[in-house]
Amino acid sequence: MMRLPWFRYVAPRTIEEAARVLAGEGPGAMLIAGGTDLVPNMKRRQQTPQVLVSLSRVEGMRACADGAGLVLGGGMTLSEVLAAPGVAEPAYRALWQAAAQIATAQIRNMATIGGNLCLDTRCLYYNQNHEWRKAIDFCMKRDGTTCWVATASKRCVAQSATDCAPALLALGARVQLESATAMRELPLADLYRNDGIDYLTRQRDEILARVVVPDAKGWRSTYWKLRRRGSFDFPVLGVAAAARVAPDGTVEEARVALGAVSSMPFLTRAGEFLAGRKLTDDVITEAARIVAGRAKPMDNTDFDVYWRKEVVSEFTRYALQEIRGDDMQAVRVRIARRML
Repeated sequence: MMRLPWFRYVAPRTIEEAARVLAGEGPGAMLIAGGTDLVPNMKRRQQTPQVLVSLSRVEGMRACADGAGLVLGGGMTLSEVLAAPGVAEPAYRALWQAAAQIATAQIRNMATIGGNLCLDTRCLYYNQNHEWRKAIDFCMKRDGTTCWVATASKRCVAQSATDCAPALLALGARVQLESATAMRELPLADLYRNDGIDYLTRQRDEILARVVVPDAKGWRSTYWKLRRRGSFDFPVLGVAAAARVAPDGTVEEARVALGAVSSMPFLTRAGEFLAGRKLTDDVITEAARIVAGRAKPMDNTDFDVYWRKEVVSEFTRYALQEIRGDDMQAVRVRIARRML
């Protein structure tokens, strides 16, 4: 049985108090919300914080507001996000689909939107128990000096594992980070950096308090996920697409984001290509080629790395066909069955 290491547990009532504890305790403190990723990591000794600062009692962290867009508290569970007004509508459907495909219903009842956006990066050589990692020598993400995926690499290439981030990137979301003394708002894209270890720009004493999604009237969005199993698994590819389409079918504005093919989720240039064009088969094929050209997966999952890159164009094509209005449910079912 893998047991948790010893730690001290603190449950502040406000964001300011939580941020002060984080700042005072330094590198030995970590935030915990649902704990669905952190606790297993602690059991495997991937993360061994001396102090856990809980957000479960922080006022306002689970608040939700809709109107001209969405404002989601960082402490909202994924189940609460799924049930939030407007999230299941076509405009925000990418977020609904992303959250609905994370793990199981029981985990979604605990896991939070803020936690998923800040989810630790993953790798075959890192996400193993302590004894396994010790036997082959530790990697640079924890206690070692070598990246076993790319031994010549000077940085960790563990992959981003968040589902909600690509969906929210496609929706043009922003995040609000609060510390004990200040609040700053930044585009979600600016929360990430392409480094498997230092993958967030969030400061140590900052807390992801809210996710702000702009008004998406007239938009359609979707999210397509590839994973080893048909459920309860992390992504090895995530494709999110969102577009505002004129009545004549011309794309007025679009965004296409990728996840799980890098150490960070990111927007591609396909949105710029799609603007001003209609979603014909030829246009969709070219957009899929542009997206696939940005995908640089590494050999850090149990899927063949070359196949993972090839399938990017297929999933992008599916996403854009769904944006066009094609009925893609049969394709989703077929993919899910193949993963069983």
